[in-house]
Amino acid sequence: MAVRFQDESFPALKEYLYYQQTIRQKSPKTVDEYFLDLRTFFRFMKVYRKLVPADTEFDSIPIDDIDLSFLKSIDLTDAYEFMNYLQRDRQNGPASRSRKCSSIKGFFKYITNKKHYLDKDPVEELELPKKKKALPKYLTLEQSIELLDAVEGENRERDYAILTLFLNCGLRVSEMAGLNYSDIRNDNTIRVLGKGNKERVIYLNQACINAVRDYMRVRPVDEVKDKNALFISRNRNRMSVKTIQAMVYKYLEKIGLNAQGYSCHKLRHTAATLMYQHGGVDVRVLKEVLGHENLGTTEIYTHLSNEQMKNAADSNPLAHFNRKKQKG
Repeated sequence: MAVRFQDESFPALKEYLYYQQTIRQKSPKTVDEYFLDLRTFFRFMKVYRKLVPADTEFDSIPIDDIDLSFLKSIDLTDAYEFMNYLQRDRQNGPASRSRKCSSIKGFFKYITNKKHYLDKDPVEELELPKKKKALPKYLTLEQSIELLDAVEGENRERDYAILTLFLNCGLRVSEMAGLNYSDIRNDNTIRVLGKGNKERVIYLNQACINAVRDYMRVRPVDEVKDKNALFISRNRNRMSVKTIQAMVYKYLEKIGLNAQGYSCHKLRHTAATLMYQHGGVDVRVLKEVLGHENLGTTEIYTHLSNEQMKNAADSNPLAHFNRKKQKG
């Protein structure tokens, strides 16, 4: 459920959130996250400045009375005090603190550079907490083949096509559910509508072409409720995100991976990793295939396998150098 920031925000914050929603075309969920982060910050500031009674419940502190003079009084020290509060009192990890830090920086950058409410951005020098980059979990090439081989049953052509697209194209599950019949093009490409309604075109390799072609031959036509949908459920409707997830879990369980943290998103990680490690795909090309907004998001897939690191060590020209034994 979307947070009703219209009722709880002050004018400058509303302007910023509407800007993110309409101009930047951020999703409602993302805008809600910005609001929640900034509401927490301004609630903290009211406590920190002793503007509310000491026994006030934190979650009940209103922020709709924040005015321009209050915003002008905020400085870099206040922002760092908030970061300390998040770590000390709320036990927020680096990722959560980093997101809140980004929300604060984005807001003050907007009211300074776009709206010119402030002469200088007070948190421009605020540094994001360093996050430990966890390697994405993915299936090995052998596990990917095993997953595809596990497909069977009444909807085997459909399920095989979905898994093939996941493992070869790296689609998000929401993108898979949103695919339309007309998105499959005659030039062996597929149109994908990603985050923020950003459209991208992905070229289908032969495995995808074959899988989609086989599915098209048996795709239901009669009594289909959403005739635009590419993947149809047993109820003759568009397959939902939850239905696709359930199907993926079923086959992951079949090959013994259900309890190991694998999911539809891990299949996206798998596609990216296989393209990078086995296909040698440039990370900039990978960024476009995956529909990432920033290259930094894609660079996490440049992690190296143990085998690659071993090969790198063995390829050193000094790898087989033996020191001459000294006489005597």
